[in-house]
Amino acid sequence: MTSAAHTPELRAAAAHIGRRRLLTGTAAAAALAFAVQLPAEGVAGAAELDARRLTEDPFTLGVASGDPRPDSALLWTRLAPRPYEPGSGLPRTRVTVRWELAHDAAFRRTVRRGEATAHPEFDHSVRVDVPGLAPDRVYYYRFRAGTWLSPVGRTRTAPARHARTGELKLAAVSCQAYHDGYFTAYRHLADEDLDVVFHLGDYLYEYAVNSTGGARNYTDRVLPAHYNHETVTLEDYRLRYGLYKSDPDLRAAHAAHPFVVTWDDHETENNYADDIPENDVPPEEFLLRRASAYRAYWENQPLRAPQRPTGPDMRLHRRLHFGRLAQFDILDTRQYRSDQAYGDGWRVPGPESEDPARTMTGAAQERWLLDGWRASDATWNVVPQQVTFARRRDRTTADFKLSMDAWDGYPASRQRLLDGVEAAGLANFMVLTGDVHTAYAYDLKKDWDDPASRTLGTEIVATSISSGKDGADRPADWERLTTANPHMRFYNGRRGYVTVALGARQARADFRSVAAVTVPGAPVTTSASFVTEAGSPGLHPV
Repeated sequence: MTSAAHTPELRAAAAHIGRRRLLTGTAAAAALAFAVQLPAEGVAGAAELDARRLTEDPFTLGVASGDPRPDSALLWTRLAPRPYEPGSGLPRTRVTVRWELAHDAAFRRTVRRGEATAHPEFDHSVRVDVPGLAPDRVYYYRFRAGTWLSPVGRTRTAPARHARTGELKLAAVSCQAYHDGYFTAYRHLADEDLDVVFHLGDYLYEYAVNSTGGARNYTDRVLPAHYNHETVTLEDYRLRYGLYKSDPDLRAAHAAHPFVVTWDDHETENNYADDIPENDVPPEEFLLRRASAYRAYWENQPLRAPQRPTGPDMRLHRRLHFGRLAQFDILDTRQYRSDQAYGDGWRVPGPESEDPARTMTGAAQERWLLDGWRASDATWNVVPQQVTFARRRDRTTADFKLSMDAWDGYPASRQRLLDGVEAAGLANFMVLTGDVHTAYAYDLKKDWDDPASRTLGTEIVATSISSGKDGADRPADWERLTTANPHMRFYNGRRGYVTVALGARQARADFRSVAAVTVPGAPVTTSASFVTEAGSPGLHPV
């Protein structure tokens, strides 16, 4: 058997990574360090602001928690009295923030408390990794700066590593373009009974937001002019997070549930691939932008210290366990991928897209994923990731086209993973996907051309929170796509999210949708429900 380290595709991927390292290791490195402010904590912010001097609420962006573990909770907030201004209304000084964790929302039974420092180098973001907690427990948390109290957040720890857990209920969300509408789905998500939420990318968009908030069409406020251009600099990205995270529905969802986040393209730039930008700019210039985007992402998400970026590099792929019920392998399909074949878009597949050297994940991440599957003892092996994994033809005729930005543009990379699923003997393989602004449900087939071939797993695609505006139950291409792809079990074009209940005997997916996002307050309904039985992959409508 050929060693994975010596396959042509892995050698090609390693060469590409080497090119990026060379690029960032020379003159660009100095520019990167300057442009994204890389001094250690406390260097630039040696002075400290007495939090009692804060005259405005610093907790305008709410609170969040993330990446549940059996024995710890990761808590986040960012001080921003004026989130729409550069610097968020704070001087470049440190601020001491107190935090509390309790068994109850009234904080009568406090479990832990302490202090953390909000550093200006990290835009006054705060993250606290609270150790020594009990597994599979709900906790409440809050922050205090001077006389100001944050909203109360609710989080929970994961079950013990080898515990036999009865059920886990998660939600998957993606694609929240502020300028396309309200985040109404998040308000409903906050009311769901969930253990964890997986955000599958496009947390923000780099595109301009005009003074009326685009499709939100504000009449009671005017957004600052600096939002009305594409994000490029570190300040641009920081301000854009301030805009997005000030949304009350998004804040409510973060306060209600722990989030596990991964990015797609728009957190940096549309359809970038590794160090290759969408537009024709020098690689050094794009890497400066990428470093800024990655840094702002880490500052504004509930991520632990190992995810802190170094210049334009950030390890986002990671593994979480929920007892023996579920293993989650969170992927990054942007940072290490080969460039899109045939110039991107929907193209007829051919030798360029089918080149076995092409990779979606990069060599190291692919090896990490396959090794993790071989070692897994979980009932369900779930892969939260970004772009459509199943084959998706655009027509039934022989001249069909495929999306070069999705896994269809990297079929050899996809096949290596499906081969790994079989080699590891995974009985219950599930992919969670975002990106496409529609809800899909797929059976993952051993042979895409034979609907009767073995089903290796399932793919659940969450629609967007707001991207694409209101959408429709049956988009214009509904009949064409469902006919061309018999393994596609569901297709809906409304906005919303999906919940998945994983149990010992089956998993159930409920597609939740709202009728409109261009006006606030739309109710939520269930568009469809499916189950897949443990040990017998394949989706069945309920």
